[in-house]
Amino acid sequence: MRHPLPSLRLLAATLVLVAFAAACGGSNIPESLDGVAGDIYGGDCVELDGRQVTIYSGRSENLMDPVLSAFQCETGIETAVRYDSATNLALTLVEEGDRTDADVFLSNSPGPIGFLNQRDLLGELQADVLSLVENQHRSDDGHWVGFSGRKRVAVYNIDAVSADELPESVFELTGPEWRGRVAIPGTNGSFLDWFTVFRAQQGDDVATQWLNDMVANDAKYYANNRSIVDAAGRGEVDLGLVNHYYNYQEAAAIGEDHRALNHDLAGDDIGSLLIITAATITQNTDRSSEAHELIRYLLSEPVQRYYTDETFEYPLATGVQPAGILPPLNASGTATIDFDALGGGLEASLEIIEASGIANQ
Repeated sequence: MRHPLPSLRLLAATLVLVAFAAACGGSNIPESLDGVAGDIYGGDCVELDGRQVTIYSGRSENLMDPVLSAFQCETGIETAVRYDSATNLALTLVEEGDRTDADVFLSNSPGPIGFLNQRDLLGELQADVLSLVENQHRSDDGHWVGFSGRKRVAVYNIDAVSADELPESVFELTGPEWRGRVAIPGTNGSFLDWFTVFRAQQGDDVATQWLNDMVANDAKYYANNRSIVDAAGRGEVDLGLVNHYYNYQEAAAIGEDHRALNHDLAGDDIGSLLIITAATITQNTDRSSEAHELIRYLLSEPVQRYYTDETFEYPLATGVQPAGILPPLNASGTATIDFDALGGGLEASLEIIEASGIANQ
């Protein structure tokens, strides 16, 4: 069955389908919050004070709603949110230009932010916001800052793959011993960013040959990371390349019946890349103060603890430690990556991925 890949031109035609949502119920402000939002902020909610911030979020509503509800409750700043893929929203910003209502752009990966940065659509973040994270997790030119991290790993079925079989590099997966056993999320945004870094570090010839060899080795196509984790847990595939946190979430939900574990590839292997979620302000925002307050909030300890304790991502604010279940990060794979350059490589990566035929597997 053919699974057509999105292109930037095709995605541009779908922008009208995106809708706005309010993080909290307008004037119906609760006295206090409960659930996950209440864990982030446990105090009394303040009245809305007339300030507002409009957010284009490439991070999903279920991940962002508790944070934005807590922010609105604690600060009195009303939030209006437009949810869609980060790529679609980046294209929306290009189309809207200086007419956009967006004040803040949140991306599940740095590529779409690099895409916007190259088109001079991003504003500069204040120094006190940039200083909340280490240098390698923010833009050199001050246009964006990372607020959580997802590490690439190999998830594997523990009944199908023995410990001595586990690979140390993605390059091993093109070998005959892995024929028909590996899944990759060929059209997923984080895979697209990962492959773009792969191209930047190894060169187009090496990266393209690896992908073509994976297709020739009967690699299996899945649309996203979570479906691969589910498939590995069921024994439908032996191993897959995914973001680390999906398997922790699945194991927390299912318990011992989940039959998959994460495997960290070698620290210097491209398969161990840390992909960060990023926040920025738009070039034409007239609500810079509110926008910066929101991004500071994303990097506050309660929100960072939410991302690592609830969703099992890596916190990026300086001084906040990851959840104990997460293995330590090996920084060698992240320090030399120019994430700003990703924006210029997304279209070429899409073309290579489409030409490989992975979506037909």
